[in-house]
Amino acid sequence: MPERTHDFGHYGARGIKGSDAVARQLDEFAGYITTPVTAQRGLLARLHYLTKSDHARQAAREAGLTVTDRTVKAWLEGKRRPSRASLEKIESAYRTVRRQNVARYLLRRLNGGGGTRVEIHPFNQSQVDRRFQRVLEYRSLNVRQWDAVVRAWAAGDTSALDEAWVDTIVDLGSQWGQYEYVSAIGFAA
Repeated sequence: MPERTHDFGHYGARGIKGSDAVARQLDEFAGYITTPVTAQRGLLARLHYLTKSDHARQAAREAGLTVTDRTVKAWLEGKRRPSRASLEKIESAYRTVRRQNVARYLLRRLNGGGGTRVEIHPFNQSQVDRRFQRVLEYRSLNVRQWDAVVRAWAAGDTSALDEAWVDTIVDLGSQWGQYEYVSAIGFAA
């Protein structure tokens, strides 16, 4: 059984952790607001999302947006502008709350119908000396249980997401360690 990679890129290989690629794909499915928080339109959209219900306001507070309702009202009315630090907190809280809200839907879609087929593209070895290159190929895997992966992604816990993803790719067999780092991972929900 292979071990975890400790010194990726030592010989010039390029890629990202598979769990980071999965998080990026899940983030795309979450459908975040594309207008930046620094623009008035983006700020208002995020504030409306975070204040549309008592549940949303509570989730925003738990996610780190700890300003008074009076301050939020002034921001919404355009009477005051949030500081750079507040803008970062708004963006962080928005992404956290959005991930939590979308997670249940994604789980239902990804686990439905016997799971979801995942395409794994190996890392880039073009800069690696020929003597050290591995024979890697595109792989696909049907992931039947996404619970741990989506739960860790929704919580923003990168180490738990990495552990959950490694537990998932072990199904590739004895070669799973070669796919801990990848150039891309693709799947649909």
